[in-house]
Amino acid sequence: MGGDHSITLGNLRAFHKKFGKIALVHFDSHGVTWDQYYGEKYMHGTPFRRAAEEGLLDMDHSIQVGMRGPLYGPGDIQDARDLGFEVIPMKEVRQVGFENVMKRIHDRVKDRPVFVTYDIDFIDPAYAPGTGTPEVGGPSSYEALEFVRALDGLNVVDFDLVEVLPAYDANEITAVLASSVIYEMITLIALKKRRQQENR
Repeated sequence: MGGDHSITLGNLRAFHKKFGKIALVHFDSHGVTWDQYYGEKYMHGTPFRRAAEEGLLDMDHSIQVGMRGPLYGPGDIQDARDLGFEVIPMKEVRQVGFENVMKRIHDRVKDRPVFVTYDIDFIDPAYAPGTGTPEVGGPSSYEALEFVRALDGLNVVDFDLVEVLPAYDANEITAVLASSVIYEMITLIALKKRRQQENR
């Protein structure tokens, strides 16, 4: 649990030692693939560019979902695609529908070991106001949980949830939702382990 998105780079380095290149499913309103952020190479806006450069990610099986809002630069989405990510901006999510988005995630990741990273600002700030970089136009709390539940069947090896900022969290709305997302993530891993035991 974050903290900001800079924690994910360390997680990916650790999992690379065990699994080699790992697929990434990234729910966020921002691509987090900038080359630098306020002159810094290692900040919460840069970890997935660094991860790609370090060869940590299986780029052919990695995907980003939910990007929207006033981005840092006009080329951000294309920059992520140039790195090798499949990118589904939020507008496209709404256009093609939930089921098609989830099919694209499953088709992209296939059976690869996958790390799921979930930025709370993926969710609309009406449901998750407690974050430092809110972007309107995101999913509801119900939809936010459904995106996680529909990852069932992927080879999820670990996950993180980042960018909750308690100082901005009126009535702990965001914390409650974040804990529910984490619960659903834990459930995914528990279900996978149960199936593995049943198939022995």
